[in-house]
Amino acid sequence: MKTTPFREAEAEALAAMTPDERARFDAAETEEEARLRLAELVYASRTAAGLTQTELARRMGTTQSVISAIENGGQVPSVSMLWRIAHALNLHLNIDMAAAS
Repeated sequence: MKTTPFREAEAEALAAMTPDERARFDAAETEEEARLRLAELVYASRTAAGLTQTELARRMGTTQSVISAIENGGQVPSVSMLWRIAHALNLHLNIDMAAAS
């Protein structure tokens, strides 16, 4: 049985897409990257503060499973949830928008 390296299979799949399919794929990929960056930010901030998911959840008045879902990218927190996370970690929430490159 012949196996195909992932990057080769990915390149073939992308090349076979119509322009509309590729645009939708690229948009979904960008959204997923942002979701994961946000998850990493919450995780890094919590661990830098020396807190467990349970302790952060307690400070916020939510559950550990909500924090876990945010940190694993399964749930995108609202702006108000991000503010609650920042407040519980004694941080300021800053949201920037910059020109697309």
